[in-house]
Amino acid sequence: MILHRYFARRFAWSFAATFGAFFLLMLLIDLVEQLRRFGGEAPFADLLRLSLLGLPDGLYSILPLIMVLATIAMFLGMARSSEMVVTRAAGRSALRALVAPIVVALTIGILAVAILNPIVAATSKEAETREAELRSGGPSVLSISASGLWLRQGDDSSQTVIRAARTNLDGTQLQNVTFITFTPEGGPTRRIEAATAQLTTGAWDLTDAKAWPLDGAGVAEALATEHDTLRIPSTLTADEIRDSFGTPSSIPIWELPAFIDRLEVAGFSATRHQVWLQMELALPAFLLAMLLIGAGFTMRHQRGGRTGVMVLTAILLCFGLFFIRNFAQILGENGQIPAMLAAWAPPLAGIGASLGLLLHLEDG
Repeated sequence: MILHRYFARRFAWSFAATFGAFFLLMLLIDLVEQLRRFGGEAPFADLLRLSLLGLPDGLYSILPLIMVLATIAMFLGMARSSEMVVTRAAGRSALRALVAPIVVALTIGILAVAILNPIVAATSKEAETREAELRSGGPSVLSISASGLWLRQGDDSSQTVIRAARTNLDGTQLQNVTFITFTPEGGPTRRIEAATAQLTTGAWDLTDAKAWPLDGAGVAEALATEHDTLRIPSTLTADEIRDSFGTPSSIPIWELPAFIDRLEVAGFSATRHQVWLQMELALPAFLLAMLLIGAGFTMRHQRGGRTGVMVLTAILLCFGLFFIRNFAQILGENGQIPAMLAAWAPPLAGIGASLGLLLHLEDG
């Protein structure tokens, strides 16, 4: 038990040191990039805050790399100090020596999904908002809630809020839609309800529409007009609507199942978000695969110049598994393979292959 605690403490410190090194490195790189982009337009404090807000997302994306480097650093240090030789002499096999690091790696993965994932989602949204403010841009034009699909369009003279019960896959065909136009001061000027709305170049084409003036000139219902077809100018494009979804990583994992349900009810395809949800749930297994691959090449006593070759091989194999994982994610998002297969097959294959390597090299 004492030996397990020692291995767990060594691995936790190795992971913390590697994580801290990447934290400082990525912060400096991102800060330099922000200074290049906004150096003459924003105070240094705002740029530093923007870099700090974007940092959790970057660290979260390279968590597998941090895991394998921490594993290599720990076992290389223990091999050079002959601690692994003493461990084997005490009757501990390689797999038994890995029990504590495996527990720590799984704990890190679970905490990353449960805690760091929502933090990344919140900081990413805040970073986008602050960057949009620095660029004098506007917020996202699209939002999906339990009450339906919401869009926003406008210019300097007016703003229009659009609500629809359902839509097609790219948000260009709306059903049971309502348009409410506001003045720049905030007062409503017109309300339109229609059965359908089709986004064309520069306009919405409405069918079975009814319009109410809301400028206070009279009773709105008495002045209402009905139209078989009605054309409303629009500044939106299909690309803007599609881009407003952002990435699934901007949604906390605890809210992602409900968001997927709202997407499907609104008529959008939720395949991309389903794949992302499964990949987040599989993250602890993927980190475990990184640990086992790194340990398989560095737990043995290092002789001569083979250390560099073994380390390079471990890193290349981890990058290869990372590439396979990303490739499977693309296949899953395109509907070529099921979401669970895309998310779980690479880490489970990596765990199986690395365990086979460990059994062959250490206990075979």
